[in-house]
Amino acid sequence: MIRPIFFAPLSRSVFSFLGITLLASAIFPVAAQGQEIRVTLLGTGCPPAVMNRFGPSTLVEAGGQKFIFDAGRGALQRLNQVKVPWQRIDAVLLTHLHSDHVVGFPDLWLTGWLVGRPGRDRPLKVQGPTGTKRMMSFLEQAFEFDIRMRLDDDRAPPDGVVILAEDITEGIIYENSGVKITAFEVDHAPVKPAFGYRIDHSGRSVVLSGDTRVSENLIRHAQNVDLLVHNVVSPETFQRIGVPPAQTANIIAHHTTPEQAGDVFARTKPKLAVYSHIVLPNATEQDLIPPTRKIYSGPLELGEDLMVIEVGEKVEVRRPAKP
Repeated sequence: MIRPIFFAPLSRSVFSFLGITLLASAIFPVAAQGQEIRVTLLGTGCPPAVMNRFGPSTLVEAGGQKFIFDAGRGALQRLNQVKVPWQRIDAVLLTHLHSDHVVGFPDLWLTGWLVGRPGRDRPLKVQGPTGTKRMMSFLEQAFEFDIRMRLDDDRAPPDGVVILAEDITEGIIYENSGVKITAFEVDHAPVKPAFGYRIDHSGRSVVLSGDTRVSENLIRHAQNVDLLVHNVVSPETFQRIGVPPAQTANIIAHHTTPEQAGDVFARTKPKLAVYSHIVLPNATEQDLIPPTRKIYSGPLELGEDLMVIEVGEKVEVRRPAKP
């Protein structure tokens, strides 16, 4: 037999307290979440076409806005995997114009415009180093036939294919609704300029290094940052696949070794350091983490595609589920 449960009558003050409590519990988690920066590593690889590490690309979400930094191979597929519609991307920002950082852009731009219910229906802001605006104008020419057919035959929204391209220089390049993005030059010589980016929102901060060797300018911009996502090159991986020594030395000279990165992390003191744009993509945790630990003992993660880092009161990492 189920016995009925009777509650004593509640006073008006208790109802008021419960109301306030319920209201607070409904509001404050949302508010806290709105103050976070969410970083998703869409692609953590480099030029080799491998399935576990797609081309370099990072999704950053802050203040209800969404930005993609670099658009390497497979960026649209990864964006689809994390269920973020292309229509909701506010801007694409490029660190530099090496092909592995931009080869996925036409797919993002055109397929993202066409596919969806509806497809993208607003212009896209694209910002990057000198040459970005010229590249985008040539892409519009290269795909003129497809664009014209999609407009005429598929009735795709005409505003959705518009690119608002801008060549930027170092400094604050975006500021809206509490989100500030700062571009700063890094050292990827002979590529010049090449940029890293700092994203600030509600007291949280994220720095993306782009491609760089040890950069004093990056170290200045990344002091005590919550999250530092940094490129890394593993010399051992070149030896394993027999890359000629001269070519190996040239590639290593353009990037940051684990020991060098350890020094960068020790000097910047991030709450969390994460490796991405891993050169070469067959580099293992053993190749990268122990050499870094010779110099740096702080929080460190080896990035992987679809890893999510939540930057809030704590910096928390969610790795993708294994298939």
